[in-house]
Amino acid sequence: MPNLLPDQLRLMADEHPDEPAFLNVATGEGLTFADWESASNRLARWLVGQGVAPGDRVAIHVPPEEPDRFIVAYAAVHKAAAVAVPTSTRLVARELAYVLGHAGASVVLTGASTLAVVLEARPDLPELRLVVTTGAVDSDDLVAWSGIGDPDDSAFQVPVTSEDIADVMYTSGTTGRPKGVVVRHGNISLIPNGVPNWTGSGWLHSSPMFTFAGIASIYNPMKLGMRLLYLPRFDVDAWFDAVESLRPGATFLVPAMAELLIAHPRFSSADLSSITLCPLGSAPLAPATFDTLRERLPQAMVSNSWGMTEAGPAYCVVPPEELDRRVGSVGRPAPPVEFRIVDEDDRELPPGTVGRLLVRNPGREREYFNDPEATAATWRDGWLHTGDLAELDEDGYLYLRGRDKDVIIRGGNNVHATDVEAVLYEHPAVREAAVAAVPHDVLGEDVGAWVVVADGSTVTGDELRAFCAERLSDYKVPRAWTFLGSLPRNATGKVVKRDLPGRASPGA
Repeated sequence: MPNLLPDQLRLMADEHPDEPAFLNVATGEGLTFADWESASNRLARWLVGQGVAPGDRVAIHVPPEEPDRFIVAYAAVHKAAAVAVPTSTRLVARELAYVLGHAGASVVLTGASTLAVVLEARPDLPELRLVVTTGAVDSDDLVAWSGIGDPDDSAFQVPVTSEDIADVMYTSGTTGRPKGVVVRHGNISLIPNGVPNWTGSGWLHSSPMFTFAGIASIYNPMKLGMRLLYLPRFDVDAWFDAVESLRPGATFLVPAMAELLIAHPRFSSADLSSITLCPLGSAPLAPATFDTLRERLPQAMVSNSWGMTEAGPAYCVVPPEELDRRVGSVGRPAPPVEFRIVDEDDRELPPGTVGRLLVRNPGREREYFNDPEATAATWRDGWLHTGDLAELDEDGYLYLRGRDKDVIIRGGNNVHATDVEAVLYEHPAVREAAVAAVPHDVLGEDVGAWVVVADGSTVTGDELRAFCAERLSDYKVPRAWTFLGSLPRNATGKVVKRDLPGRASPGA
């Protein structure tokens, strides 16, 4: 049997059964390793008893306020040899229906506040046969989470191989529709399983569990001898309170969180001395923000990293002694990962030249679920075409310079411009529309829309915002609106987004 993710939980439950493994910072409720192992074994047996077979896709659509349900479900799905499909709880019904339909999910595990959107999407999902919820159960086709679970909580694992799919993680990808990134048991984790020295310290985390960064927080802290301290919704005061009272040794931040912390009056006076590890990622980071965190946390290793779901467990790091020399770099790749910078014809460029970033991660390559064409376009000759613009210095340190893809990174959330444009074109008053990033002091980038109104029609930004909010996740809805007589285009008719007026101002 391969080295599986839930094996780490089994090891910890055997060695440290009564140690606190998980704490919901917002409620004070937690799980020991024995609790976590027992509950996931019971749920895994129940899923198998309900007909879940190896390779079946089981969606986990659990809201942030129920993180204990998420982590138990994540372990249980793998123990049942099924495929976990974590889904964003910010999706509206038609977005969720597309993801669940594309994945072919047969079971959805959901919570009280997320049940309504699952039920709204369900009529479009003929393969979905079972919905388990912590919410109110008022029909025969719903199952109450509180009433499920096999009485046998002993160790349980349906056999799987390293080539079997563990997760399908949906991302905005390189074109409009979300794409499911296939994560196999053999390429899922950077840190190997093992029994670490138990420190009793904590890793404070607040990224949504359904994200690449969030899901990594489930097992990585325990692999380092730490418990997971989970703040379901990031709040500056709650974060400072947690650091001062719980004394975590590590914390993960996205740049938007860091900006909010730095801007807060408590930043200069809060006791942050327990933090010895502070990685940042998921979005571009301003050098000034990085420097401010390093100055405020002199006892901590503060690192800015690069990663993407498609790249798998690819990691790069700047050694502490190189931080002052490599300002703005996200580091060199950890073997066996390799980076290349190429031009539009995939010809390698010399150091110090900005071009397209290609990544190779031998033995850990990924692909898109049920989408061979997109897979072939994104992974070519073993190299992942990331869509990032970057450069390498003479020593192989990576510096990100922008994006070749038409993707907006709003506070760590990827927003594909064509997704939003497609919705705007559904409005009868919209003749033309373009969507692009506008700068934002906290989020890094925000979503801006430039609209040409159809002849004889009238529409306001507020009306279009409400229209989009019914059809898109909240973070995809434009907040900056500009109305034009025409969109700037080149000789071939393509919209030239760099020429859209007001892109330099977040209020455009």
